[in-house]
Amino acid sequence: MKRIEIYDTTLRDGSQAEEITFSVEDKLRITEKLDELGIHYIEGGWPGSNPKDAEYFRKVRKLFLQNARVVAFGSTRRAGTTAEKDGNIQSLLKAETGVVTVFGKTWDFHVTHALRVSLEENLEIIRDTISYLKPRLDKVFFDAEHFYDGYKANPEYAIACLEAAKEAGADCLVLCDTNGGTLPEEIRKITSRVKKTLKYPLGIHAHNDSDCAVANSIVAVQTGVSHVQGTMNGVGERCGNANLCSILPNLQLKLGYRCIADEQLKRLRETSRFVNEIANIRHFKRQPYVGDSAFAHKGGVHVSAIAKSPETYEHIKPELVGNSRRVLISDLAGKSNVLRKAEEFNIHLDKNSPQLMEILSRIKELENQGFQFEAAEASFELLMKKTLGLHRRFFDLIGFRVIVEKRKEGEEPLSEATIMVKVGGHIEHTAATGNGPVNALDNALRKALEKFYPELKSVRLYDYKVRVLAAGRGTSARVRVLIESGDDHERWGTVGVSENIIEASWQALVDSIEFKLLRDEARKDTNQ
Repeated sequence: MKRIEIYDTTLRDGSQAEEITFSVEDKLRITEKLDELGIHYIEGGWPGSNPKDAEYFRKVRKLFLQNARVVAFGSTRRAGTTAEKDGNIQSLLKAETGVVTVFGKTWDFHVTHALRVSLEENLEIIRDTISYLKPRLDKVFFDAEHFYDGYKANPEYAIACLEAAKEAGADCLVLCDTNGGTLPEEIRKITSRVKKTLKYPLGIHAHNDSDCAVANSIVAVQTGVSHVQGTMNGVGERCGNANLCSILPNLQLKLGYRCIADEQLKRLRETSRFVNEIANIRHFKRQPYVGDSAFAHKGGVHVSAIAKSPETYEHIKPELVGNSRRVLISDLAGKSNVLRKAEEFNIHLDKNSPQLMEILSRIKELENQGFQFEAAEASFELLMKKTLGLHRRFFDLIGFRVIVEKRKEGEEPLSEATIMVKVGGHIEHTAATGNGPVNALDNALRKALEKFYPELKSVRLYDYKVRVLAAGRGTSARVRVLIESGDDHERWGTVGVSENIIEASWQALVDSIEFKLLRDEARKDTNQ
């Protein structure tokens, strides 16, 4: 079983993506997480380019990494000097990583138009840089920037650049599709020619501008490359880099290459979500292998089939990458969907019970009105429990009022909600302000209930979405509100639909609170 080196460049290439910025502490936390995943090399940044990366390299030395080696990244030396006198080269050594990656030009167009030096001088820059670094480090990787474009333009010169790096002692020659425009068959042909010509360890660094970065990386490995560079979730400049969350399972589970341990591969989804959380970007539900929808089933025929044999509609076992199977509830749902969800919710529901058909009928009726339960499973669980007589009310609404007041042009409006609820025999009447009418209503409801149910203090509202359902009706259109809430244990989604956005929000807020109270009640019963 051939071993493939996995090289992660999320902290450097990934951080160049639009809307992504990592602090030093962010980078240190991601480093530890990637190490747990079993990544072999973690590119920490460019120590000569900014103070933040220099600080990272000082602090990362204090981490105890079990699997990964941290790599410092930089360019070949500047023209008109020597590697010994080049400040960026010295910064690479000061990073004290033991492993360094330097990139150099291999496309003659870049040499003459970007570097503005002769082709021969560029070869000398590559030789001088690597021959200077190699005796002082454990490993030196050479990123052949724009290699595939360079090869297509001038194959002899592109190969000459690799030869210069090889002769100088580079440990691996990484072929870069920097502009991301090369297609898989071109990658196969060019990489095969390079492999036959050089007979030397090769790597692949693909960008995703043609949506082929994962395919290009896999094709390169099948052609003989043993070192793969990419980022978590494919983040990176422009359209991103090769996505390691797809490359790792494709190589290991589909093609039999050895990348990381099987137990580490089970942490793939966890690591993917961790990096997104640190980067403060939304999780891509449809991302292969690690996305929420990767093993989600909606159609009744599909659900019925996977209940018998999951492989009927799943290409791998989701647990192999730390994911899990999900059955979605919608107007396409059949009996199998509802029975499967009942099992997930620990609700006993007989396949021949009249309540099953009642639940199905209710789902279809509500979805016809605009409700959506795929992202609001907490609301669906409450619907099932209400139908089966397993639900209990924790409070009754007597009434609420929401006021939005704008006192002066240029100032933000003020929102205030007043609410009256009945808990048992006690009536609670209170008010609260908020950032907008829905937030004010949420604050007022919690304020009224927390004296009776202090556990509500741990609930946080993570996301709030509004969708207009009927186009062409203007401000009288029906809207759907989806709310994601959570506490210290889990997150849950709830839904409300109405022509009044406050009423739709109220429905979703009430479901969220009732779900929390029912779940906590069940935990108490289990622990007793």
